[in-house]
Amino acid sequence: MPKPTPFHARTSALCSSLFWKEWAGYHAVRSYDTSHEAEYQAIRHAAALLDVTPLYKYEVRGADAAAFLAWVTVRDIRKLKVGRVTYLCWCDDAGKVVDDGTVARLAENAFRVTAAEPALAWLRTHARGFDVEIDESTEQLGALALQGPFSRDILADVTDADIRALKFFAVTRAHIHGTETWISRTGYTGDLGYEIWVPRERALQVWDVLMDAGRSYRLLPAGLDALDVARVEAGFLMNGVDYFSSNHCPIESRKSTPFELGLGWTVKLERDPFVGQRALQRESQSGPRWGFVGLEIDWVEYERLFAEFGLPPQVPGAAWRAAVPVYDLRGHQVGRATSGAWSPILKRNLALASVRSEFGSVGTRLRIEVTAEYQRRAIAATVRATPFYNPERKRAT
Repeated sequence: MPKPTPFHARTSALCSSLFWKEWAGYHAVRSYDTSHEAEYQAIRHAAALLDVTPLYKYEVRGADAAAFLAWVTVRDIRKLKVGRVTYLCWCDDAGKVVDDGTVARLAENAFRVTAAEPALAWLRTHARGFDVEIDESTEQLGALALQGPFSRDILADVTDADIRALKFFAVTRAHIHGTETWISRTGYTGDLGYEIWVPRERALQVWDVLMDAGRSYRLLPAGLDALDVARVEAGFLMNGVDYFSSNHCPIESRKSTPFELGLGWTVKLERDPFVGQRALQRESQSGPRWGFVGLEIDWVEYERLFAEFGLPPQVPGAAWRAAVPVYDLRGHQVGRATSGAWSPILKRNLALASVRSEFGSVGTRLRIEVTAEYQRRAIAATVRATPFYNPERKRAT
């Protein structure tokens, strides 16, 4: 039975659709209304408030906290400055990705790690020999994502922090009407946005303050269906959808390395040893077998396919997560598209895919499987650079 988040009293009252799902053991709203379209538009054109409490959260403290995190992740966290956040992943000894998430440096010897999956046992196992304390704070903290072009204005109205000066991937301590919080300029929408970390017992008060302040900015509560479309537009991969944690893979071929997931930029090889380093050094020399790419599905062919059956083109309103084959122009399968969505803001049919590395260059023409009237066909798709949608405001101060 899923648990309520600290914001459940508010989200359940607003969820007129009764569209819920389970996320990491918690009740999570899919969409507040019967369609997520207004919530998506709020993310892109106004502001949206999302309950992201189910993210796993860990507090890492101690004299060796930075050295420990540098050992256990692919980035050299010792170089991360206080007040900064970084995105990264962590691997097993074979260099296969266990999970991806963020690390925020709250103080010289204090960090917060977010993860998609439970990581406490894994972190503590690798902490032997380090002067470090690791505690899970998932249930003690509520987490909200305030995303969209007016998110900065809303926060500036309710906090004592200089939110307008907070840089991309920075974090600061702030008070929201007397409640001490941490605010990071991060999110999963690929837009201007912030994440707010609040003590569980003060969660409802912070929700109410934000919703009240956001009324004049057309702030809406948003669920996971709108978030899923936004994250596809941003080119963000998802654990359990676009890749699988190596902890759960029954066969080797399902495992992925950071280089195969487009996360090679997070890997810092030339430094002190870290978990998976040797395997990743070998792969950096030989090159990855797979590449994680964006695809734009050819709309003219898509429309023509449905017209063969006397049907209009049928595009799902929500993002899809059912993997489908991707082929080269000779009809040989060279990968799979693992998620995708029709982009309302770009008016393009998009997908995220893993393809053999020789087919991963931007502009490469491929074909993707599409089912129309119960028949499986292959239509044109082109490799595109990600993020598909990348507004300047995301990084601008």
